[in-house]
Amino acid sequence: MTNFVQILDMVKDSIQNLVNFMNTLIPIVITLMLTTGNIASANLMQPILIFVITFMGNFITGIIIPLVLISTSLGIISKISDKIQIDKLSKFFKNSVIWVLGVILTIFVGLVSVEGSLSSSVDGITAKTAKAAVSSFIPVVGKILGDAVDTVIGCSSILKNATGIIGIIIIIGIVALPIIKLTVLMGIYYLGSALCQPIADSKIISLLEQMGDTFKTLLAILCSVSVMFIIGTTLVIKISNSGMMYR
Repeated sequence: MTNFVQILDMVKDSIQNLVNFMNTLIPIVITLMLTTGNIASANLMQPILIFVITFMGNFITGIIIPLVLISTSLGIISKISDKIQIDKLSKFFKNSVIWVLGVILTIFVGLVSVEGSLSSSVDGITAKTAKAAVSSFIPVVGKILGDAVDTVIGCSSILKNATGIIGIIIIIGIVALPIIKLTVLMGIYYLGSALCQPIADSKIISLLEQMGDTFKTLLAILCSVSVMFIIGTTLVIKISNSGMMYR
């Protein structure tokens, strides 16, 4: 149980670190989007992304992880008691956690994709119209200014893409060690239950398997959050690049 509490704290800290980093990364990427002419996308996506990321982090640490704790507690009670059997309720909470994670990931990706697809086309058309107006209505230097704007936008796009890639690497670095630790502990508990089966009581075997399942659920939570943030970052980059393609 001491091990379990330490792992819970580690998962919470990792998710909070991811949320704090994303709240730092998103404004930087959005600012670079503005320099590439994606004004509509930047204005719409920044408040939506920051709100959704903060909400997801608080929802997972405040509701999902306590549900895992409840599921584990009910499972332990069922394993050590012959009279109180609430194993089905424990499985219900565990399955609910996995189902809710899937829904959250789907909603997040769908929201960013749909909103970004609509705004990127507006940005592309607006920027193309502005460039045509500058080239046509400013005498002598209009064409030169239009080409210079394209050069600046291209350099800003390269910088934005590089920032997004570095952000993804940092996200992986934040969760790499906790994921490895969870994977190792999960394997140890499963291996322990297999090795102890010939010599230990069946309740101990079931308890070790229960803890292995719990660590597997926590691993799924941490992987889902990190994948969600990686997908969100890559979608933001893709959406801003789509605006340039429309131009």
